[in-house]
Amino acid sequence: MKLDIFTNQWLDIVFEGKNKAYGAYDLRKTNNKTTVKALIFGAIVFALMVGAPLIMSLLPDSSSDDDSLDTKIVTMKLPPKKEQPKKDLPPPPPPPPKVDQVKFVKPVVAKADEVTEEPPKITEIKDKKLGNETIKGDPDAQLTVEPVGNGPAAVVEEDNTVYNTAGIEVKPDFPGGMEKFYSFVGKNYQTPEEEGLKGKVYVTFVVEKDGSLTDIKVLRDIGFGTGKEAIRVLNKCPRWTPGEQNGKKVRVLYSLPITIQSAE
Repeated sequence: MKLDIFTNQWLDIVFEGKNKAYGAYDLRKTNNKTTVKALIFGAIVFALMVGAPLIMSLLPDSSSDDDSLDTKIVTMKLPPKKEQPKKDLPPPPPPPPKVDQVKFVKPVVAKADEVTEEPPKITEIKDKKLGNETIKGDPDAQLTVEPVGNGPAAVVEEDNTVYNTAGIEVKPDFPGGMEKFYSFVGKNYQTPEEEGLKGKVYVTFVVEKDGSLTDIKVLRDIGFGTGKEAIRVLNKCPRWTPGEQNGKKVRVLYSLPITIQSAE
């Protein structure tokens, strides 16, 4: 009889008359199944490792257009607003009236024949201020008494820093969401009637603390008045919900790409 070593017949011959309950007999008997399972498991792991980059490339990018564009824009600080001179300020208080002063002469022990000036008597310096020289006051001057105030009020510095949307705690938002904003721009933007016109217009603007849009700038356009049209649409935009930082409303820089595609 021909013996095939790839079958389990040789096991019975080898272990004939021996203790088959020993672990070696069971291991060799199930060796073929174990080898097949290991090959299948290894093939699955290898396929996953090879196909992982392809699967990751097919997943949609979750980052929004505005966030991806904001990473290319450096935070810009607007020049500080010029302080207007304060109006209706009270006139400065009048100078205090002159008061009689009597020159104070230090007492010096000297000989009688060397005394050149007699020191003032007590009756002369009573109710008078002592100074370096004798000054006659104005007897007709009006006495003015300034009212007692409460001291200087606490000065609150206003935060006019322009923040970037990438690092703001609460981003500004258009009423109804950003999809509504893109829809508003698409409905109101009038594309120039120019054949073959195609490209993108990049605009930046600042969402103020009251939700209005200011400092609208065109970073790049494709000509034919596309940049001016973007400024016109943003000027008529409704007020936004302003951004917040540390619980306070702040100014936030925002960017908007507008894709232009003329009818062919």
